[in-house]
Amino acid sequence: MKHVHLASSRCDELSLASAILIYAENGSNPVYATVHPVSHSGKRPVIGAGRPVDRKALFETVNALAQRCAVAGQFLPDTVLSIDPSAITWWCRPAMRRVFFDCPELGTVSAVVPHPGLVFHASNTGFYVYALAGSARPTPETPLFEPPYFNTWDHGSICIGSASVPDRIDASSIGGWEIGFFESAFTHPNAGGKRVNHPRGEYAFWKEMLAGKYGKQFPLKCLVPMNRALGDLIAQGPKG
Repeated sequence: MKHVHLASSRCDELSLASAILIYAENGSNPVYATVHPVSHSGKRPVIGAGRPVDRKALFETVNALAQRCAVAGQFLPDTVLSIDPSAITWWCRPAMRRVFFDCPELGTVSAVVPHPGLVFHASNTGFYVYALAGSARPTPETPLFEPPYFNTWDHGSICIGSASVPDRIDASSIGGWEIGFFESAFTHPNAGGKRVNHPRGEYAFWKEMLAGKYGKQFPLKCLVPMNRALGDLIAQGPKG
């Protein structure tokens, strides 16, 4: 049996309150659970008789614990827009950043090009990116635009492919998620809706970008509205 050590500035107030027992068939996925009160009348805590776990109470307990694990002791930079146990949303200011392409139409090429402001959303359901038309920190009313990039699906979903991304979803892993996106090669436009507003399509747009046609300012006229605001993303999720 492993020993668990808890570190707390108020450890004198920590005590075992209840226990949840999980049952499985032949060691497979859990199929049933009971919750048990714990008494402290003797030298050792004693687990009492159990009752079936209430679904709502179980979720509330797990979420409360997850929130403490997700944010306790973390410094949240001003780029973080929202964080909860299963997702984090942050933004990047407009900037010059290097992009990599590896596709027959554009070749194997890399260049430093202007990017619009971006909102990233990493969650247990996937990795997402959205464009912004402004340079200020976005608010819940800020409209979102389609990501003008290859390797993206509808709803801002990023096709991760062989990219290396963190296995954590917290403020300290933001840099790793950004590296996974910006340092991966764009290989093709994914099926779905329109990503850029250009008369000759995505390939022509990125040929101009790679050639430096737009200087140091991303051409905002090429962004495609999503008809969603940042507040919708945070409240409802990417596909809400």
